[in-house]
Parts: sequence; C-alpha cells; structure tokens
Amino acid sequence: MANYAYLTASSQVKVGATKLVGIFCSSGSSPTVAIYDSAASSASDPVVIAEFSAATPGQYVFTGDEDGLYLKNGLYVVLGGTNPKVTVSYE
Repeated sequence: MANYAYLTASSQVKVGATKLVGIFCSSGSSPTVAIYDSAASSASDPVVIAEFSAATPGQYVFTGDEDGLYLKNGLYVVLGGTNPKVTVSYE
C-alpha cells in the first residue's frame, strides 16, 4: 500500500529505506522536480532523478519488476518554479 506526500516546496519526505512509486504535478509555473536518495535533507546526496521540467498536469509512474525505485537512505524532493504543487507516492 502506497503512502503519499503533497508538497509545495522542497522537503524530506521519508528517512530510511523506501520505494518511490510515482510523482504527480498538478500545477505551477515552469515547475521542476528532482529526487535524491537522502536522509539529511541534502541535495548533495545521490541523485535518483535529475531535475526535470514537469508537465502540468503530469503523472510519472515507476513500474517494472519491482514497481518503484528503491532508495536506501531516504526520499528528498527538490521543487522549483513558481507555486509548484506535487504529490509523491512511496512505500
């Protein structure tokens, strides 16, 4: 069962091992999203997804054999642009 976090600014979503299931960007002006495998709210930790310009609305679902992207340290999301509204789903 997936959890979710609604974000309007960069945030530490979870500390510890987790799986990123998806990203939904509902609105914003030129919103950008980047994902880091971090337990310390640091954009200097391993990059999982480099900064990209998100479509509004836009949905990005990570499927495959494991149905998600495994992160061992934590889930840290960096948002940019003006008034981004993003929901991340994770396990």
